[in-house]
Amino acid sequence: MLRASRRPYDVAIIGGGIIGAATAREVLVTHPHLRVALLDKEPALAGHQSSHNSGVVHAGIYYAPGSLKAQLCVEGAAAAAAYAAARGIPYKRIGKLIVALNDAEVPALEALYRNATANGVQGLVWLPCADAIRRVEPAAKGVAALHSTTTAITDWAAMARSYGADVAAAGGDVLVGHKVTAVDDDAAAGGLRLTVSVTASTQCGGSSAETRTIATGSIITCAGAWADTVAGMYGGEPSPRILPVRGEYLTLAPAARRLVRGLIYPVPDPGLPFLGVHFTPTTSGEVLVGPNAVLAGARDGYSWGRVDVRHLAELAVSPAFWRLATRVGRYGLGEAYRSVVHAAAVADASRYLDGLTPDAVRRGGAAHAGVRAQALDEAGGLVGDFVFEGVGGRALHVRNAPSPGATSALAIARVVAARAAKEMSW
Repeated sequence: MLRASRRPYDVAIIGGGIIGAATAREVLVTHPHLRVALLDKEPALAGHQSSHNSGVVHAGIYYAPGSLKAQLCVEGAAAAAAYAAARGIPYKRIGKLIVALNDAEVPALEALYRNATANGVQGLVWLPCADAIRRVEPAAKGVAALHSTTTAITDWAAMARSYGADVAAAGGDVLVGHKVTAVDDDAAAGGLRLTVSVTASTQCGGSSAETRTIATGSIITCAGAWADTVAGMYGGEPSPRILPVRGEYLTLAPAARRLVRGLIYPVPDPGLPFLGVHFTPTTSGEVLVGPNAVLAGARDGYSWGRVDVRHLAELAVSPAFWRLATRVGRYGLGEAYRSVVHAAAVADASRYLDGLTPDAVRRGGAAHAGVRAQALDEAGGLVGDFVFEGVGGRALHVRNAPSPGATSALAIARVVAARAAKEMSW
């Protein structure tokens, strides 16, 4: 039996990660008269990638000049710093070294320097030799490095929850445990009807579920690893599809944390959207080593043991996936090998840091793993930029917003809310 929600909304934001929460907040800041709901299927906001990440606030170094990622990362980083300061959220500017291990990597590092300068990144310092590197990071190896002095770390889960609190404080409804299963036109009401499975805890420690309908004038979907599935409920194109890629982190033993002062990154492969294994101090005092990039067995596949057979079956018949596999299969096998063989992962990381021994590095487990919601186009290409899709003035779908999505969240929210206002005639 369906139960109707207690009130209709002007807009429902589906997905309570950091981008969804930031978007709901922005809608209420810019259009305080609207009735807004923020829905998430999990029992709390920020249940997936917003709380399964390294906490890095990216400066905007890697992204193509003029791209949405370049523009929104730089804007979003500044906005996040200001917000964290205003709300007392942990935020530390510890700097980042991008290190060339040998002379062959220096041209790519120089290209990154030019790229970052074109993007307006501030606080960049070129370190031309090993001695200059060691003055910043005494244990780091390399022949040259780019030092981003303004790169920071924060707690993105705390940031997302704070955005959600802002939504509630502004009169919006934050509806956790609400999984949207269908979106239909509601001709009589002149809007949309959401079918929602609502899960609630029982007094005896279990849970119960019931199906409800929610009336709304429009939707904005920010569903992360489920972006294509949710967009497909209301007019979203089949492409791009989400390819979930697990990133696993090792951690440094407490005695080895002294080896790392700030962030230490490799020069990335320009043909891949992954930045390579790096060293990341966190606001909680840990030092992460990673992540790798392993094909996840499910959209929430934070470990090898989490497998969704239906998801894997869909990949198996996807021409786009096999086109990708022919290009990056060897890379993927290497990442999987290092995921399983601890010594291989440590050997890879030790190329960047003196004194890194196998006993200094520990497996992080599922608690230290994330799933990158990477969009894959029909040609088998990994979509490089943020992608937004409008449908008929009723829906706006965020189709691709992986890293630097958290850094860019407030800026993405500004763009999405402004586009929604125009297309939905708020």
